[in-house]
Amino acid sequence: MEEQNNENQLNIELSEEIAEGIYSNLAIITHSQSEFVVDFIKLMPGVPKAKVKSRIVLTPQHAKRLMKALADNIQRYEQMHGKIKDVETNALPLHFGGPTAQA
Repeated sequence: MEEQNNENQLNIELSEEIAEGIYSNLAIITHSQSEFVVDFIKLMPGVPKAKVKSRIVLTPQHAKRLMKALADNIQRYEQMHGKIKDVETNALPLHFGGPTAQA
């Protein structure tokens, strides 16, 4: 039985560079019939130009599994830490509502 369990295990490697992660405060999602594309962007206050920091391409089936996994994790997070405040984002927050810095 132990051999069968070992065959079903997946060994995932995580390099130090990838383990550091990439900060993103904006995601743009597009799709075609065969794939979903998620662009993760870091938008900085007062900077009108932002670069895509990471792009993930998913099959429709994987995108749906990701959506369900995110919903499950958000539900568990909110049970432990309280509701996440949902903010209205009709426009891109170029200044994040704070004062403009001066040098």
